[in-house]
Amino acid sequence: EVQLVESGGGLVQPGGSLRLSCAASGFIFSINRMSWVRQAPGKGLEWVSTVNVSGATNYANSVKGRFIISRDNSKNTLYLQMNNLKSEDTAVYYCVRNRTFERGQGTQVTVSS
Repeated sequence: EVQLVESGGGLVQPGGSLRLSCAASGFIFSINRMSWVRQAPGKGLEWVSTVNVSGATNYANSVKGRFIISRDNSKNTLYLQMNNLKSEDTAVYYCVRNRTFERGQGTQVTVSS
């Protein structure tokens, strides 16, 4: 059974940082392209970032230069380092296995003063 468990969300002030984690199990993590997507209140899913099997990364323009996606294949874990957070980053963040579009339950990130 595929499981994706996100953690690390919370309440942070504008300009602050958070590091999200996604623990993966039930599939061979190292050979899967993985992504982060988010859903703001009242809006649809928005792609945030992807990391390929090779480690190559891509980012949405809205987060480029502020967020860093990474993976640790030895721990079957995906990360999202989020810096200089803005109120518009407030959303539920999900990790996604690209091959099947499976995602976890999400972790809430709220950016507010």
